[in-house]
Amino acid sequence: MDNNDKKLFLLDAMALIYRAYFALNRNPRINSKGLNTSAVLGFTNTLWDVLRNEKPTHIGVAFDTMAPTLRQEGFIEYKANREKMPEELAASIPIIKNVIEAFNIPILYADGYEADDVIGTLAKKAEKDGFTTFMMTPDKDFGQLVSENIFMFKPGKFGNKPEKMGVKEVCAKFGVQRPDQVIDMLGLWGDSSDNIPGIPGVGEVTARKLLAEFDNIENLIAKSDDIKNKRLQGKVKEFADQALQSKQLATIILDVPVEFDAEQLKLSDPDESKLRELFDELEFRTLAKRIFTQLSVEKGGGQQSLFEEEDDQLKDINSTKHRYKLLGTEEEILFFLSELETKEMFCFDTETTGLDAHEAELVGISFSWEKGGAFYLPVPPGRKEATAFLRPFKEIFENEAVEKTGQNLKYDISVLKWYDIDVKGRFFDTMLAHYLLEPDQRHNMDVLAENYLKYKTVPITDLIGKKGKNQGSMRDMQNMFPEKVSDYACEDADITLQLRAVFEPLLEETGTRELFDKLECPLIDVLADMEAAGVLLDVESLRQFSLQLQGDIAEVESRIYEQAGRRFNIASPKQLGIVLFEEMKITEKAKKTKTGQYSTSEDVLQKLAKAHPVINDILEYRSLSKLKSTYVDALPTLISVRDKRIHTSYNQAVAATGRLSSNNPNLQNIPIRTEKGREIRKAFVPADENHVLLAADYSQVELRIIAHLSGDEGMKEAFNHGLDIHTATASKVYDTPLDLVSKEQRRNAKMVNFGIVYGISAFGLSERLSIPRKEAAEIIKQYFEKYPGIQKYMDDTIAFAKENGYVETMMKRRRYLRDINSSNGTVRAFAERNAINAPVQGSSADMIKVAMIRIHKVMKEKQLQSKMILQVHDELVFDARVDELDALKEIVLREMKNAMPLDVPLVVDMNTGQNWLEAH
Repeated sequence: MDNNDKKLFLLDAMALIYRAYFALNRNPRINSKGLNTSAVLGFTNTLWDVLRNEKPTHIGVAFDTMAPTLRQEGFIEYKANREKMPEELAASIPIIKNVIEAFNIPILYADGYEADDVIGTLAKKAEKDGFTTFMMTPDKDFGQLVSENIFMFKPGKFGNKPEKMGVKEVCAKFGVQRPDQVIDMLGLWGDSSDNIPGIPGVGEVTARKLLAEFDNIENLIAKSDDIKNKRLQGKVKEFADQALQSKQLATIILDVPVEFDAEQLKLSDPDESKLRELFDELEFRTLAKRIFTQLSVEKGGGQQSLFEEEDDQLKDINSTKHRYKLLGTEEEILFFLSELETKEMFCFDTETTGLDAHEAELVGISFSWEKGGAFYLPVPPGRKEATAFLRPFKEIFENEAVEKTGQNLKYDISVLKWYDIDVKGRFFDTMLAHYLLEPDQRHNMDVLAENYLKYKTVPITDLIGKKGKNQGSMRDMQNMFPEKVSDYACEDADITLQLRAVFEPLLEETGTRELFDKLECPLIDVLADMEAAGVLLDVESLRQFSLQLQGDIAEVESRIYEQAGRRFNIASPKQLGIVLFEEMKITEKAKKTKTGQYSTSEDVLQKLAKAHPVINDILEYRSLSKLKSTYVDALPTLISVRDKRIHTSYNQAVAATGRLSSNNPNLQNIPIRTEKGREIRKAFVPADENHVLLAADYSQVELRIIAHLSGDEGMKEAFNHGLDIHTATASKVYDTPLDLVSKEQRRNAKMVNFGIVYGISAFGLSERLSIPRKEAAEIIKQYFEKYPGIQKYMDDTIAFAKENGYVETMMKRRRYLRDINSSNGTVRAFAERNAINAPVQGSSADMIKVAMIRIHKVMKEKQLQSKMILQVHDELVFDARVDELDALKEIVLREMKNAMPLDVPLVVDMNTGQNWLEAH
């Protein structure tokens, strides 16, 4: 099929644009002007891949129009349940059209018809004209059009190859005999994404069986008396008209008034000047380089020529003057050291054998103190030899008067600790600087260099190869190509220093310099020490717990199989969906995913918990299985071979609110609300019999911060008098004396207290408390009447965000909210919830960071042997020497309570124990 010399590609624009937007929008691409370019970048990448890899002779891109379609005129609910297009995505469409036009590709449309209809009509006309046509879309509806010369072309996900579907593949996918039966399948099954109803209770499997027996919907309805299942027979008869209408809605129209003009659709060269202008405006530097280089090569030009013509193209190591020096002899090293010792500030970067700072070996260190200049110091293998080699550098690294600059300094500091170097002094971390400037964006050096310096760094894969079993190590490369490694390492230090020059004034402009200097950078040393200390794990207790969980899982499995009437893979969402919704018929309103599969997500099952006992068993099965695989069995595999302890890695620049996160293991997600989840904490134990774990936890810190920020007198009074805040709230909301508040009233008040700052609605509250929505709405109404200061705080905060585009914590940490003025209600409401929540959660995060820095400082000053080893949410955990316990408790209590001045007292709960659970 690919050998045909007339090869037409018809692209379903909106389907591909939505796909691109949501694929990239978890980590959105936002340029320096604040424009979300995710959809444009994703679509352009997809388009270019097709042009290069598939080499069509003819191509067109079909769009929907704003005019009402024939389907909407006949069925008002058609596509009615689709959410309004996100504003950022809507803003991208004109830009995408400009990109398409710059590629000299025709845009196809017809008022009153959808892009599907335009593509279908042109595909059938092209077939008559001898073309092989590929309909490029992820939309399953197009399966009905497939023939010997017409194919579906689904773009690949995450770098995988695209999927080309002909007659055989479509029939196999849908379980039908002919492609045209796809329409009947959709008519029976329905399509939730387009609000096509189908026949209630008929899913994919039932639809297949019916079509295998009756061939099409019309025949099924005519012979409905032959359906053996009486319940299903009744459904078909009751919803016959709806099924026919659904089939009509799913049918792609093939007589749209569009001409098939082969000459118009013929692929031609792009307008390079227009593309350059667009890509420059969008800041698509990497994509531009890839496209224009390939175009240049195809025209017989050199790969560099197009870029040397324009000053605004990305620079790189080959096009930039630099002075990078590999330190090879003892004389060179000594002379370099004498120079280094005269500097008040230098930038450095370590090269290692891996990404885990507590397992990797040091390969070398690069240094820079002026733009364009850097030095690289190779380090010999072996800890003993490397430590001895680096001894002359120990003094300068540990000199507190010398400022150190780096990108992700915690990693470099952690690596050097293993070689007896304790890096000290003021720090300037470019990753953290950018995190404060743009908390929602990416902070890795390669991206920062492109966006702020218009510079393309040497990829690590150029040295050691791509990920996989054949990837080399930096140590091997240094032995074989020392100059290459030196240039790579020197560039890192040089570019990091240049980024500092960009970010330093921006920190001043945004008012975040003090937060950077007094909180984020001092915290680096604290976290590095915590990670280095690690925590001891009781492996045997986890092994025993794993066996217990295995038995519990087997017991739950048996109950599920018994209720289902057969064995199946409970962990398979597809199999589970079929069992629950087709065989057991838990509900007739089963929710489906975009792929047409039954949704069995946790929130879906939670809502069905009362429908059948099997649902709670499935939820328990999932909970136990996750507990076993993610924590109980995984934790022992993370123990370091160096010291037999676990060393989590704390991330300062991930959560936009300012909270710390952690990985390997992720301590923040260790379950605490269930009895079995809490058992995991038993495995975290003190160093030895001379130590005990001390846990210190802020009590209701976010509510206390809300009371302070809002200034609400009622809430402040409750905290200042030491009242239980949930009882006090219940007393106000229900107009009941404190001593008469019931457990249920307190529970409801607690849910409102914690939910209100997250924008909980009456619907959300009614769902969580299992109470009528009217009652939930009344509780919220009473809450705001009795705590008017909180309502005012929320209103004022949203108003500030709308005017300024951001909100701030008590320490001036900013959270930018670019959607706060969006005309899309859903998008705007999400931004408003973030506006209210970010100052509270962010201030809480800042508070515990301040406490950590102060506690760490005092512990060092007093030369305590105890260690701060864990930070999880509002809790700190210490591996405390028994003989230092009283002194440590006094330090922790004082510094946590006084970390940040509030109008209400801060309360810290402290406990000790022989494991984390006991201490918590």
